[in-house]
Formats: sequence, C-alpha cells, structure tokens
Amino acid sequence: MDTFATAITCIDGRIQQPVSDWVRLHANVRYVDLITEPGPDKVLSEGNTEVIAEMVRKAWFSITHHGSSIIALAGHDTCAANPVSKEEHFEQIIDGVQVLISYELPVRIVGLWVNEWGSVDLVWDTKERERTASHL
Repeated sequence: MDTFATAITCIDGRIQQPVSDWVRLHANVRYVDLITEPGPDKVLSEGNTEVIAEMVRKAWFSITHHGSSIIALAGHDTCAANPVSKEEHFEQIIDGVQVLISYELPVRIVGLWVNEWGSVDLVWDTKERERTASHL
C-alpha cells in the first residue's frame, strides 16, 4: 500500500470526503493531501497560469515530501464557482488532467466527477490513457 495521494478539489466541503474516500479505495492509499481551489476544473482548463503554478507547486510538494503516487482532479455538481453543465464540467476535467500531464508529474493522474448524489465517477485515468466514463 502506498501511503499518500493528492486530490485537487473545490473548497466545497461536501465533496472532499467522497473524493478522499474514492482515492483511498481506488489508489490503495492511507492518506489524501488536499489542494483546494474554487472550481479547480475551470481554473485548470481556462489556463490561469498563476493559480495553476501554485496548485502544481503544492502537488510537487506532496509528491516530493509525502511520496504521493496519484493526483486526482475533481469537479462536482452544483459548483458555485463553476455553474456549468455536467458535460462542460467533464470537458474541463479532461482539459485539466491534460494540463497536469503537461507538467510531467511522475504520478498517475485521474479526473473525477462528484455527482448530485455525492457519488464519484471516474472521468479520465492516465493509467488507462483515455476517457473512462461510458456516458460521455
């Protein structure tokens, strides 16, 4: 079992536990470092370089100091900072994963969606190198 993973999530407290639980279960880790930002899928996909650089700095910190083996980027339903359709969120999550990949982080990167019921769906996984959500 790897010890740490990293999740880039919205500051919305409703999604942090479901994302952490999903990552712990599917990545076989004990702890999840959280990097929070309002609407992180939007931030990464729109290219706000200053904020992205800070998120990546924190991800590198988690990788370097905690040995994180995976980074999860999560978007969620009813996001106040990013009130767009589910389909647009999915595209932003995929774009955000691609931005993280461009930084050549030496870890698996996944894109997650927290739906209206608080369940987590896998949208993208670099381990599979493709979209994984069948309803896209």
